[in-house]
Amino acid sequence: MKSLTSLWNVLAIEMASRCGTSTTMDIKTVQGRIEHEGMSFLTITLPTFGKDFESCLDQGLVSPKTFLAFRKSGSCLPSFLRGFTELVFDSGTGILLDNPNVEAIYAIRQLTLTFSKMLLPCTPARERKAMSEYIQCDKEVNYADSILPDSDVSEFGRMGRLLFGRLFSAVDRDIYTGSIVPKHGPGATAEKLTSNGKYLNGYWTDRLEEVFHVGDFLFPNARYFNEHYDEVDFLEPEAEMPSRVISVPKTQKTPRIIAIEPTTVQYVQQGLLESITNHTQSSLMNGFIGSDSQEPNQLLAQKGSSDGSLATLDLSEASDRVSLKLVEELLANNPLSKRAILACRSQRASVPGHGEITLSKFASMGSALCFPIEAMVFLTIIFLAIEKEQGYRFSKESDFRRFLGRVRVYGDDLIVPIDYVHTVVDQLEHFGARVGRHKSFWIGRFRESCGKEYYEGHDVSIVKVRRRFPSHRQQVPETISLVSLRNQFYMAGCWKTAAWLDVRLRKLLKYFPNVHPQSSVLGRTTSLGFDSERECEYLHKPLVKGYVVSAVSPRDNLDGYGAMLKFFLKRGPLARDDGRHLERAGRPRTVRIKARWASPV
Repeated sequence: MKSLTSLWNVLAIEMASRCGTSTTMDIKTVQGRIEHEGMSFLTITLPTFGKDFESCLDQGLVSPKTFLAFRKSGSCLPSFLRGFTELVFDSGTGILLDNPNVEAIYAIRQLTLTFSKMLLPCTPARERKAMSEYIQCDKEVNYADSILPDSDVSEFGRMGRLLFGRLFSAVDRDIYTGSIVPKHGPGATAEKLTSNGKYLNGYWTDRLEEVFHVGDFLFPNARYFNEHYDEVDFLEPEAEMPSRVISVPKTQKTPRIIAIEPTTVQYVQQGLLESITNHTQSSLMNGFIGSDSQEPNQLLAQKGSSDGSLATLDLSEASDRVSLKLVEELLANNPLSKRAILACRSQRASVPGHGEITLSKFASMGSALCFPIEAMVFLTIIFLAIEKEQGYRFSKESDFRRFLGRVRVYGDDLIVPIDYVHTVVDQLEHFGARVGRHKSFWIGRFRESCGKEYYEGHDVSIVKVRRRFPSHRQQVPETISLVSLRNQFYMAGCWKTAAWLDVRLRKLLKYFPNVHPQSSVLGRTTSLGFDSERECEYLHKPLVKGYVVSAVSPRDNLDGYGAMLKFFLKRGPLARDDGRHLERAGRPRTVRIKARWASPV
């Protein structure tokens, strides 16, 4: 923790020099608070200050209910970071200045939110609380469904079919013609199978068999289907394995709750996802829903911060609040898509400390279909709100065209026109979603979407520490993270902080050359180009001595019909890059760094 405190001190001094102020007392405050509060001051208390600051920036004034964890002396502004906040707000009234210092806005965000996303384990009490909230959230989804008028559900279905009817008709055709090609992902499954072991999966479900014949999915051809069909175990709905709910590190304040799906349902979900994504990208909906790039959302957030025409909304527990009832209504006119999507949906989840529960939500984070379906649900609600506000109904797909570049959904990050924002928020919450007011912006000129933040068109996005600092080179993930942190600070213009990290890294790494950002070598990104210590005698390209990440997949032998199935499920006409994929597969369990000669570009 001492190294993290030192980093904050160096960063504070650099931010002060850029803004023409002093952080001497701020550094003393941080040191004192860390002695009494420990790591949580950096990871919880400081980020709360940063979120309060963003809220005040959006509201245009400092509220008495903000910055409660920090002393205020003779002013509505906190004493902490006063040198910066006075460049943004009037020290007497707390009202936002006519021309706030954008550099100070960046500095405050950088100093308070630097450690907000560190991958740290939570206390057992916080994990238990997160699991209880997962259970409570599902109960709230069930309650929201029970009080939602049938007329509103019907209106939701009408709008959803207007938006996505043609898309799901195309998915229907893919299912009918047998064009859905399943896929195993690299992640974990509820059964804890190995990566190659998934291709020898010996069970299927009755629900899946109603839509997808086992012979087309578990076997490479009719011969193996005839030989091994009797070995397949068909599971009735009540015998199906539930998804396995786990917590993964997110922040020290709260973990991220995800559900690991059973192999068979994940296998089919990936195939349906591919079909849905392909048809989305070839339709008008590609202009409204993001699936492969966050940049359109980021550019719209920048536009909204510049001219105030667009609002950015963030949803809390987004995936856990999409109800099954709404999804069924969305798919009501596309029976094949509906049957297929519901057949590969986990109906139950195993929650630590709570046992198995029947899910009211459509899917938890971890389902391959969670992301696209939730985006469709949110987009449908947005246009219901717009329709309600403008006073007349949409009647055809072309009616939505004038909202291209004004409405966009990427997961739980929403962009909507400022004229409709209040109705959109009301409708989202009416249908069971929860808008994160502290992360949604539309009043002032601060906007945030998909990891980028802007004020009046200026990029005020910051660099965040993800892991603790390593004490030796063998702590590979921490070492890789520290090199990345150094380079991010350098590219952000925090050169003194980057230089301070250079000193630490040179003690840690014997070789630390200047390299191109795309190089595989762990090195320094600079504006001065890259080093070249020798030339490759075969390829005549420059080489430097440096550390390169080496990760080997675990041993996982696959042969027989499973190997043939893996071949037939391969995407694209080219051979696999890894010629030993039948011997080793899956995510590496350990990562090493090795010193060798490699290209700096």
